[in-house]
Amino acid sequence: MKTSSASRATREAEFTLDELRGDCARMAPHWAPPAKDAPRPVPPSHIHGVVVPATSARLAWRMLDY
Repeated sequence: MKTSSASRATREAEFTLDELRGDCARMAPHWAPPAKDAPRPVPPSHIHGVVVPATSARLAWRMLDY
């Protein structure tokens, strides 16, 4: 059965922000992401094919002060 956007909007408007926040708080434990291993550093000798224009490299180098 297809619902019109007007009836869907009415149905969604029946919920308050507090109710939505409460629902999210109750569901949060179920949405926990899996633990990830920390990424390991890659030695520079394994990085191939990356080309950075000189102007971009200079810009990035100057941003170290910030």
